[in-house]
Amino acid sequence: MTQGPLADGEAELAVVHDEARRRYEACLHCELIGHAAYALSAGVLTIGHTEVDRRYEGRGAGAALIKAALEDVRARGLQVLPLCSFEAAYVRRHRDYADLVPRERRAQFRL
Repeated sequence: MTQGPLADGEAELAVVHDEARRRYEACLHCELIGHAAYALSAGVLTIGHTEVDRRYEGRGAGAALIKAALEDVRARGLQVLPLCSFEAAYVRRHRDYADLVPRERRAQFRL
């Protein structure tokens, strides 16, 4: 789906969409280092949990994972409910994704 270096520029991070497992996965050197699990209903993708291996926290892996998920949501014409606190904070910091949240739910996420 997407590739890009971690914050320290050391390696390429790949984010893939595993539709069968309903999650986006971040992989580094073919190793799964994080994922964002979701549910999809009526055109709304609800991300309820994001997890990144502690060895990679604070290095941009989580942000790259959420960015890729949001870009995929946009490309598929879906909306998103960022129930995961990490994702909600990401959307608040990157307001260009706020339009993906249903208008009537934006206040819930302080958008």
